[in-house]
Amino acid sequence: MTPSSHLYSRRRFIALSGGIALWPGFSLAGATTEMQGSAFGTRWALTCSEGPVFEDLRAEIAALFDEIDRQMSPWRSDSTISRFNASPAGAYPVEKEIFEVSRAAVHLSSESGGCFDPTVGPLVAKWGFGPVVGDPVPDWNGLSVEGGLLAKKSDGLTLDLCGIAKGWALDRACDLVRSAGAEQAIFDLGGELAAIGAHPSGRDWQVAIEDARTSDGIAAVLRLPAGHSIATSGVSAQSYGLGARTYGHIIDPRDRQPADGELWSVSVISGTAMDADGWATALFAAGAEEGPALASAKGIDAVFLGGTHAAPTLSATGNAGEYFI
Repeated sequence: MTPSSHLYSRRRFIALSGGIALWPGFSLAGATTEMQGSAFGTRWALTCSEGPVFEDLRAEIAALFDEIDRQMSPWRSDSTISRFNASPAGAYPVEKEIFEVSRAAVHLSSESGGCFDPTVGPLVAKWGFGPVVGDPVPDWNGLSVEGGLLAKKSDGLTLDLCGIAKGWALDRACDLVRSAGAEQAIFDLGGELAAIGAHPSGRDWQVAIEDARTSDGIAAVLRLPAGHSIATSGVSAQSYGLGARTYGHIIDPRDRQPADGELWSVSVISGTAMDADGWATALFAAGAEEGPALASAKGIDAVFLGGTHAAPTLSATGNAGEYFI
């Protein structure tokens, strides 16, 4: 769940502070306060309307993220996920949090026709992006999530929730923020954003989709209404070049290779960060042609950035076009 520091810095600058300077007429932008922290190998930031400093909230958020990392991080040998991956075929009791996220991951695998696949971890490692060791043939149908038990049909089958867990963590963090009484806030977890209420000026929060190929690094500016989240998957987060090809960390489970083609990123706007996170992963894996078709068929609000340096393209599905500024 670790994005590049460049993407985080760009997105946070635009969404939380510097974006106000880029577009005139928002003088009330200064009526906010901010707290920051680190989690999952990245940074988080909460910006809300001026008021009391929620020092107790900071500790609660840190504790929440620490617990999620202990349960779901494939980078920790002592995590619940790592222990499950190292276990033989069978059914195992797991914490309710892992049960909930795993069930959502399997459901998304079905809904996306396997473009999202939480058993793809060994392939991610094969291409140089992850720590999961196991059967390199993905098979989400080999997982079962029922009655509080997480089961796998074969010894080498593994589970990697990184394509959806950060969004779930962001949703839970927003629950804490609301419980603390914040009514106007935006939470940034490593470049995934969730809006709680409106901006203190009364307008929607504004975010930008990055395009590192352009001089200003901005592909589009969007409004993010209250109760909505946005997540982006793309090649700029984790990738390397070899010859004429760029290899990214998002694997297409169907051909067992990094997602290829003229697709640079996919941004999804949804009512939950977990849905936005998971669908952004699935649609990017689906590719430049099948991704938009899948998003349209499922009614997903998504923005696809593709093309080449010489001829970039930008398209939207669902109601995403309504969010453009």
